[in-house]
Amino acid sequence: PELTRAATDRFTGPVDGDEPRHELVVTHAFLAAWLVRDALDAPPWRWMGLNHANAALTVIRYAPDRPADVMTVNDMGHLPPEMRWTGFPPESHI
Repeated sequence: PELTRAATDRFTGPVDGDEPRHELVVTHAFLAAWLVRDALDAPPWRWMGLNHANAALTVIRYAPDRPADVMTVNDMGHLPPEMRWTGFPPESHI
């Protein structure tokens, strides 16, 4: 709980100032799932069912005075087909 609280404090929410800002957070699937769960305002236990593939992209937009916008989750379109869905059983592949 201490680490997820620290990550949520550090990596979520709009930033101060008027300049656009983009941050890239490279992390493991568990933290990506936690941040998506937070952006969706889901209960804390819900992160466990949000699985992410290796090298998948998730984009969350934080704008002032608006709820978080989960723009894409687990996007593997940039990977060649043979590298997609690594770590997932065949029935999970779409």
